[in-house]
Amino acid sequence: MDITGIAKLATSMAETGTKQEVDIALLKKAQDIAVSTATQLLDAIPPAQSVQNLPAHLGNTINTTA
Repeated sequence: MDITGIAKLATSMAETGTKQEVDIALLKKAQDIAVSTATQLLDAIPPAQSVQNLPAHLGNTINTTA
């Protein structure tokens, strides 16, 4: 084999590995940002309004003759 061919192959493999590591780091950062954004959105939802104090019998029957 040619020595320059081996050197080119080794360099190419090293560059590919480095590129994959950078891509994975960027993906993890993007996921962290997405989690942070989702958490902020969920925290921004106001708490449920309390139900008015209505009598217990309301809403139990339907008037079908009206």
